[in-house]
Amino acid sequence: MIDNRRYEYLHAMGIPVWQQRDRQVESVSLQAFTPLEKTIPLSSGAMTDSDFGLLDWPALEQRVAQCQLCGLAQTRTQSVFGVGDRQAELFIIGEAPGVDDDQQGEPFVGLTGQLLNAMLQAIGLQRRQVYITNSLKCLPPRQHVPSAEEARQCQGYLSRQIALVQPKLILVLGQHAVHHVLHIDTPLAALRGQRLTEPQSGIPLLVTYHPDYLLKSPAEKAAVWVDLLVAKKMLQAKAGV
Repeated sequence: MIDNRRYEYLHAMGIPVWQQRDRQVESVSLQAFTPLEKTIPLSSGAMTDSDFGLLDWPALEQRVAQCQLCGLAQTRTQSVFGVGDRQAELFIIGEAPGVDDDQQGEPFVGLTGQLLNAMLQAIGLQRRQVYITNSLKCLPPRQHVPSAEEARQCQGYLSRQIALVQPKLILVLGQHAVHHVLHIDTPLAALRGQRLTEPQSGIPLLVTYHPDYLLKSPAEKAAVWVDLLVAKKMLQAKAGV
């Protein structure tokens, strides 16, 4: 049985609680969840990997805030850098800022953020305990799917964030983010459940559906719950629990 607080998080997401009898997750009850500083001079040119390796948090955040490397700089209100624990064990990567994110300067706010928070709470984590960012740092125009080139311009920022946090596990949310991070075009559904690695760092990586997709396709919440349990098991294993 789950405690009352956990049940409230699961029940709020709108699907029935169920019990999974799966020996692979025997230690976890499977209930479906519900709802020295060196600054690089700023320029319009792309930076090399070695340049990014010199950026600390303040310099990296400044670089992202003033980035003009692609046309998405013209469609944003502000860049959306990332939030959370900069020593987190779990590093979450979404696709690109939404309208609410663009207005507030923080990833995963509004209804999408509320659902992500509930997903984290269902496996015993608070938003402040993880690090959250997007593969792209600027709001795309409406109905615009960010291109591989736009994602490439942001890749150095994301890689440096990962290098600074040094998480134990990366969780990628949404098909576009998966394609941008892994540099493949395999459908997300075919990658679910696989234990992958982030190409630059070699850190273990899992993929699952984006909360925005779940708001439109609530039947997939059960699948995401299974993915979250895998993430929880991997984090516990690394912590020696």
